Amino acid sequence: MSLRVIKVTNVGNLCVRIDFNDNTSQTVNIGDFIRQHPHPQYNKYLNEKYFDTFTLEDGNVVWGKNWDLIFPIEQLHRGEILQ
Repeated sequence: MSLRVIKVTNVGNLCVRIDFNDNTSQTVNIGDFIRQHPHPQYNKYLNEKYFDTFTLEDGNVVWGKNWDLIFPIEQLHRGEILQ
């Protein structure tokens, strides 16, 4: 079975709770990654209004119409995004 995200919820402070198809979940701080890797494409997601626009597509959590921001599912599953 391939690992997939089945639900994602904004829990505030630029963090998301992610539920996976293996019955596990993680809370991941996306804001820390964006602050440590400033980039015009990412910076707008520091604003909760834009941060909350994430979607679930093909088993991945993505931000932006053209997938401006996406993370490897294995890292999300571990609960940390590698710098």
